[in-house]
Amino acid sequence: MLKSTKPLASALSQQCLSNVSRSPASTLHLAASSSCLRAVSQPHFGSRHPFPSQQGFGTWSAAPSRSQKRQARRMATNVMSPSKQADSFYDFTVKDIDGNDINLKEYKGKVVLCVNVASQCGFTPQYKELAQLYERHKDKGFVILGFPCNQFGAQEPGDNEKVKKFARERGAKFPMMSKVDVNGAKADPVYTFMKKKQGGMLFADIKWNFTKFLLDRDGNVIKRWGSVTTPLSIEDDIKALL
Repeated sequence: MLKSTKPLASALSQQCLSNVSRSPASTLHLAASSSCLRAVSQPHFGSRHPFPSQQGFGTWSAAPSRSQKRQARRMATNVMSPSKQADSFYDFTVKDIDGNDINLKEYKGKVVLCVNVASQCGFTPQYKELAQLYERHKDKGFVILGFPCNQFGAQEPGDNEKVKKFARERGAKFPMMSKVDVNGAKADPVYTFMKKKQGGMLFADIKWNFTKFLLDRDGNVIKRWGSVTTPLSIEDDIKALL
Protein backbone atom coordinates (compact mmCIF):
# COMPACT_ATOMS: atom_id res chain seq x y z
CA MET A 1 0.00 0.00 0.00
CA LEU A 2 1.26 3.48 -0.89
CA LYS A 3 1.91 5.74 2.07
CA SER A 4 0.58 9.26 2.20
CA THR A 5 2.81 11.80 0.46
CA LYS A 6 1.59 14.73 2.57
CA PRO A 7 4.97 15.02 4.32
CA LEU A 8 6.56 15.13 0.87
CA ALA A 9 4.14 17.83 -0.24
CA SER A 10 5.01 19.85 2.85
CA ALA A 11 8.72 19.40 2.20
CA LEU A 12 8.33 20.50 -1.41
CA SER A 13 6.36 23.54 -0.30
CA GLN A 14 9.16 24.51 2.06
CA GLN A 15 11.68 24.00 -0.73
CA CYS A 16 9.73 26.26 -3.07
CA LEU A 17 9.57 28.98 -0.44
CA SER A 18 13.24 28.62 0.41
CA ASN A 19 14.12 28.98 -3.28
CA VAL A 20 12.21 32.24 -3.35
CA SER A 21 13.76 33.57 -0.14
CA ARG A 22 17.30 32.78 -1.27
CA SER A 23 16.87 34.56 -4.59
CA PRO A 24 17.95 38.21 -4.90
CA ALA A 25 14.93 38.70 -7.18
CA SER A 26 12.50 36.95 -4.89
CA THR A 27 9.47 39.00 -5.89
CA LEU A 28 9.94 37.94 -9.49
CA HIS A 29 10.51 34.29 -8.73
CA LEU A 30 7.51 34.04 -6.42
CA ALA A 31 5.17 33.70 -9.39
CA ALA A 32 7.24 30.86 -10.77
CA SER A 33 7.46 29.09 -7.44
CA SER A 34 3.74 29.47 -6.76
CA SER A 35 2.98 27.02 -9.56
CA CYS A 36 5.05 24.46 -7.65
CA LEU A 37 3.11 25.23 -4.47
CA ARG A 38 -0.18 24.82 -6.31
CA ALA A 39 0.92 21.45 -7.65
CA VAL A 40 1.80 20.02 -4.25
CA SER A 41 -1.44 21.34 -2.73
CA GLN A 42 -3.73 19.57 -5.23
CA PRO A 43 -6.28 17.22 -3.63
CA HIS A 44 -4.69 14.18 -5.29
CA PHE A 45 -1.23 15.03 -3.96
CA GLY A 46 -0.92 12.80 -0.91
CA SER A 47 -3.78 10.50 -1.90
CA ARG A 48 -3.41 6.91 -2.95
CA HIS A 49 -2.98 8.11 -6.56
CA PRO A 50 -0.03 10.48 -6.14
CA PHE A 51 1.28 10.52 -9.70
CA PRO A 52 -0.09 12.78 -12.45
CA SER A 53 -1.83 11.09 -15.33
CA GLN A 54 -2.23 12.49 -18.82
CA GLN A 55 -5.37 14.35 -17.73
CA GLY A 56 -3.89 15.80 -14.56
CA PHE A 57 -3.48 14.28 -11.09
CA GLY A 58 -4.98 10.82 -11.32
CA THR A 59 -4.36 7.11 -11.29
CA TRP A 60 -0.77 5.88 -11.16
CA SER A 61 0.27 3.32 -13.75
CA ALA A 62 3.39 1.20 -13.34
CA ALA A 63 4.14 1.30 -17.07
CA PRO A 64 2.79 3.52 -19.87
CA SER A 65 0.65 1.91 -22.52
CA ARG A 66 1.80 1.66 -26.13
CA SER A 67 -0.51 4.51 -27.16
CA GLN A 68 0.83 6.69 -24.33
CA LYS A 69 4.37 6.03 -25.53
CA ARG A 70 3.43 7.04 -29.08
CA GLN A 71 1.76 10.22 -27.84
CA ALA A 72 4.78 11.09 -25.69
CA ARG A 73 7.06 10.69 -28.71
CA ARG A 74 4.82 12.95 -30.81
CA MET A 75 4.74 15.60 -28.08
CA ALA A 76 8.51 15.49 -27.71
CA THR A 77 8.94 15.87 -31.46
CA ASN A 78 6.55 18.82 -31.64
CA VAL A 79 8.21 20.64 -28.77
CA MET A 80 11.86 19.90 -29.47
CA SER A 81 12.08 19.82 -33.26
CA PRO A 82 12.73 23.58 -33.75
CA SER A 83 15.75 23.52 -31.46
CA LYS A 84 17.04 20.19 -32.73
CA GLN A 85 16.88 21.29 -36.35
CA ALA A 86 18.52 24.64 -35.66
CA ASP A 87 22.25 24.62 -35.13
CA SER A 88 22.57 28.39 -35.04
CA PHE A 89 20.71 31.55 -34.11
CA TYR A 90 20.90 32.41 -37.80
CA ASP A 91 18.75 29.42 -38.77
CA PHE A 92 15.59 31.17 -37.54
CA THR A 93 13.13 33.51 -39.20
CA VAL A 94 10.99 35.83 -37.08
CA LYS A 95 8.27 38.42 -37.73
CA ASP A 96 9.10 42.07 -37.17
CA ILE A 97 6.67 44.50 -35.56
CA ASP A 98 5.14 45.21 -38.99
CA GLY A 99 4.60 41.54 -39.78
CA ASN A 100 7.51 41.15 -42.20
CA ASP A 101 9.64 38.00 -42.20
CA ILE A 102 13.13 38.68 -40.85
CA ASN A 103 15.80 36.06 -41.42
CA LEU A 104 18.16 36.34 -38.48
CA LYS A 105 21.05 35.81 -40.89
CA GLU A 106 20.68 39.55 -41.43
CA TYR A 107 22.42 40.00 -38.08
CA LYS A 108 25.31 37.67 -38.82
CA GLY A 109 28.57 39.31 -37.78
CA LYS A 110 26.83 41.55 -35.21
CA VAL A 111 26.68 41.38 -31.44
CA VAL A 112 23.01 40.85 -30.58
CA LEU A 113 21.05 41.50 -27.38
CA CYS A 114 17.59 39.88 -27.33
CA VAL A 115 15.11 41.22 -24.76
CA ASN A 116 11.48 40.27 -24.08
CA VAL A 117 9.90 43.66 -23.48
CA ALA A 118 6.60 44.85 -21.99
CA SER A 119 4.90 48.24 -21.78
CA GLN A 120 3.24 48.03 -18.36
CA CYS A 121 5.93 46.38 -16.25
CA GLY A 122 7.88 47.70 -13.31
CA PHE A 123 10.98 47.14 -15.45
CA THR A 124 9.62 49.08 -18.45
CA PRO A 125 11.92 52.06 -17.63
CA GLN A 126 14.74 49.81 -18.89
CA TYR A 127 13.64 50.89 -22.37
CA LYS A 128 15.59 54.11 -21.75
CA GLU A 129 18.86 52.31 -21.02
CA LEU A 130 18.32 49.92 -23.92
CA ALA A 131 17.95 52.92 -26.21
CA GLN A 132 21.16 54.42 -24.79
CA LEU A 133 23.09 51.18 -25.33
CA TYR A 134 21.89 50.92 -28.90
CA GLU A 135 22.79 54.50 -29.78
CA ARG A 136 26.26 54.16 -28.25
CA HIS A 137 27.26 50.97 -30.03
CA LYS A 138 25.09 50.49 -33.14
CA ASP A 139 27.86 51.79 -35.41
CA LYS A 140 30.29 49.23 -33.97
CA GLY A 141 28.21 46.22 -34.98
CA PHE A 142 25.74 46.00 -32.09
CA VAL A 143 21.99 45.51 -32.34
CA ILE A 144 19.15 45.02 -29.87
CA LEU A 145 16.12 42.94 -30.82
CA GLY A 146 12.99 43.65 -28.79
CA PHE A 147 10.46 40.81 -28.49
CA PRO A 148 7.17 42.03 -26.95
CA CYS A 149 5.57 39.38 -24.75
CA ASN A 150 2.31 39.31 -22.80
CA GLN A 151 2.98 36.14 -20.77
CA PHE A 152 4.01 37.83 -17.52
CA GLY A 153 1.18 39.56 -15.70
CA ALA A 154 -0.48 40.45 -19.03
CA GLN A 155 1.76 43.52 -19.09
CA GLU A 156 1.97 43.81 -22.90
CA PRO A 157 -1.75 43.81 -23.80
CA GLY A 158 -1.64 46.05 -26.87
CA ASP A 159 -1.39 44.97 -30.49
CA ASN A 160 1.80 45.34 -32.50
CA GLU A 161 0.95 48.87 -33.61
CA LYS A 162 0.46 50.05 -30.03
CA VAL A 163 3.67 48.34 -28.94
CA LYS A 164 5.57 49.99 -31.79
CA LYS A 165 4.21 53.44 -30.88
CA PHE A 166 5.05 52.95 -27.21
CA ALA A 167 8.61 51.85 -27.94
CA ARG A 168 9.26 54.80 -30.24
CA GLU A 169 7.94 57.20 -27.60
CA ARG A 170 10.55 55.73 -25.22
CA GLY A 171 13.32 56.45 -27.72
CA ALA A 172 13.74 52.83 -28.82
CA LYS A 173 15.07 52.90 -32.39
CA PHE A 174 16.32 49.34 -32.34
CA PRO A 175 14.43 46.61 -34.27
CA MET A 176 11.20 45.44 -32.69
CA MET A 177 9.63 42.07 -33.42
CA SER A 178 5.99 40.98 -33.34
CA LYS A 179 4.54 39.81 -30.04
CA VAL A 180 5.64 36.31 -29.11
CA ASP A 181 5.40 33.71 -26.38
CA VAL A 182 8.74 32.91 -24.79
CA ASN A 183 7.61 29.94 -22.66
CA GLY A 184 5.31 27.01 -23.18
CA ALA A 185 4.20 24.96 -26.17
CA LYS A 186 3.74 28.07 -28.32
CA ALA A 187 7.09 29.64 -27.48
CA ASP A 188 8.86 31.18 -30.44
CA PRO A 189 11.49 28.69 -31.63
CA VAL A 190 14.29 31.23 -31.29
CA TYR A 191 13.52 31.51 -27.57
CA THR A 192 13.42 27.75 -27.20
CA PHE A 193 16.86 27.71 -28.81
CA MET A 194 18.33 30.46 -26.60
CA LYS A 195 16.94 28.92 -23.40
CA LYS A 196 18.48 25.61 -24.37
CA LYS A 197 21.87 27.29 -24.78
CA GLN A 198 21.66 29.40 -21.61
CA GLY A 199 19.40 28.00 -18.90
CA GLY A 200 18.38 30.25 -16.06
CA MET A 201 18.28 30.00 -12.28
CA LEU A 202 16.22 27.02 -11.02
CA PHE A 203 14.89 26.22 -14.50
CA ALA A 204 15.37 27.30 -18.12
CA ASP A 205 12.08 29.12 -18.66
CA ILE A 206 12.01 32.89 -18.78
CA LYS A 207 11.02 34.20 -15.33
CA TRP A 208 9.75 37.68 -16.22
CA ASN A 209 9.86 40.59 -18.65
CA PHE A 210 13.21 42.12 -19.72
CA THR A 211 15.26 38.94 -19.57
CA LYS A 212 18.36 39.49 -21.69
CA PHE A 213 20.33 37.14 -23.96
CA LEU A 214 23.69 38.27 -25.36
CA LEU A 215 25.02 36.68 -28.55
CA ASP A 216 28.44 37.12 -30.11
CA ARG A 217 29.23 37.85 -33.77
CA ASP A 218 29.03 34.14 -34.59
CA GLY A 219 25.54 33.70 -33.13
CA ASN A 220 26.67 31.93 -29.96
CA VAL A 221 24.49 32.61 -26.90
CA ILE A 222 27.13 33.91 -24.50
CA LYS A 223 25.25 35.16 -21.45
CA ARG A 224 21.80 35.53 -19.95
CA TRP A 225 20.57 38.00 -17.34
CA GLY A 226 17.28 38.32 -15.47
CA SER A 227 14.95 41.28 -15.23
CA VAL A 228 16.71 42.99 -12.32
CA THR A 229 19.96 43.33 -14.27
CA THR A 230 19.87 46.75 -15.90
CA PRO A 231 21.01 47.23 -19.51
CA LEU A 232 23.80 49.67 -18.68
CA SER A 233 25.23 47.29 -16.09
CA ILE A 234 26.06 44.80 -18.86
CA GLU A 235 27.71 47.35 -21.15
CA ASP A 236 31.22 46.03 -20.44
CA ASP A 237 30.13 42.53 -21.48
CA ILE A 238 28.81 43.95 -24.74
CA LYS A 239 31.95 46.01 -25.39
CA ALA A 240 34.10 42.92 -24.85
CA LEU A 241 32.43 41.30 -27.87
CA LEU A 242 32.58 44.30 -30.19
